Amino acid sequence: MNAQRDYEALVQQGLKLDLTRGKPSPRQLDLADDMLKLPASYTTAGGLDGRNYGDLQGLPELRELFAPLLQVPAAQLVVGGNSSLTIMHDTVVHALLSKVPGAETRWVEAGEITFLCPVPGYDRHFTICRDLGIKMVAVPMNDEGPDMDVVERLVAEDSSVKGIWCVPKYSNPSGVSYSDETVRRLAAMPAAAPDFRVFWDNAYAVHHLTGTPAVLADVLALCEEHGNADRAFVFGSTSKVTLAGSGVSFFGSSPANVAWYLRNLSKQSIGPDKINQLRHVEFLRDAEGVAAHMRKHAELVAPKFEVVDRVLTKELSGLATWTSPQGGYFISLEVPGAAEVVAKAKAAGIALTPAGATHPYGVDPDDRTIRIAPTYPDLAELEQAITGLAICVRLVAG
Repeated sequence: MNAQRDYEALVQQGLKLDLTRGKPSPRQLDLADDMLKLPASYTTAGGLDGRNYGDLQGLPELRELFAPLLQVPAAQLVVGGNSSLTIMHDTVVHALLSKVPGAETRWVEAGEITFLCPVPGYDRHFTICRDLGIKMVAVPMNDEGPDMDVVERLVAEDSSVKGIWCVPKYSNPSGVSYSDETVRRLAAMPAAAPDFRVFWDNAYAVHHLTGTPAVLADVLALCEEHGNADRAFVFGSTSKVTLAGSGVSFFGSSPANVAWYLRNLSKQSIGPDKINQLRHVEFLRDAEGVAAHMRKHAELVAPKFEVVDRVLTKELSGLATWTSPQGGYFISLEVPGAAEVVAKAKAAGIALTPAGATHPYGVDPDDRTIRIAPTYPDLAELEQAITGLAICVRLVAG
């Protein structure tokens, strides 16, 4: 095949295709349209008027619904607005400005603060650290999660290491789910900083693409079992379950951490959007209701992952490697010269997440990782985009 000729023909097509972000497609959003007719009543199960102030922690009935899905006791779960990213950002800011349980001082007074960042990883986690002046140290991922030999050594020897970012199920972008042993080691490992925290972003807890979903070990239970009850902060949301811009988010942790978080939250809010919380309770109903709804998502999303795998297998076997996730929203493509591939694709009208976005400071030292977000385009557009991407890979590889 003549890669240069194929690329010139690709450019001539004048494409405008976007694979940059992991957004639900319009058809996925349509699945939750009936939510907009809810709630049928403004009164909560506890008799409160959902239109008024109050209930800072969130509706008990919604916490009960999501407690088993996020592996957090309902009493230790807080329901927030539409973005778990907001909660993650605020949790880091709170830790900087307000002593977390077990801390000797506020992080802002502790000198240099370091977070461990498994790579490839989620660019928005890295942006939080960068914008708040937190040093980032990359840790390689393997098939069981972050390289725990590296993590354990850095956490044990350096008291400036206050946190690690984790997307434990169907990780962004590789699709890896953490093994039981990885979760146990994260919970049990010695830490030089008594206020070290695992930021457990369980964004894809219910986003399965097959009939055999990944099962995570219970990080909060393991932390408590190993004498580190306050170690983990758990985050989640319904952004890719119901309506991306109108979902609900969650914070879960130990009782001490939840009390700390609510004290800080009380300075920001007199109560959440309980109408939207009621809407979610009535629409999803229970854990089986969530599972049934997510099976509808999988019917739309799984064929898109299959298209990516089929096209890459046809076009790039022996030239590149890629992941085949069993859930989540992304595929990680490993190619030589990733930055040049992304630039060539952009010139041909195919927008991708910048090369390097999967690493701290936007720098992939190996210049290999490209994150593919296949969910938003329809199947025909997606096949066109991945075929074009493959042409760019072949061109750069020479």
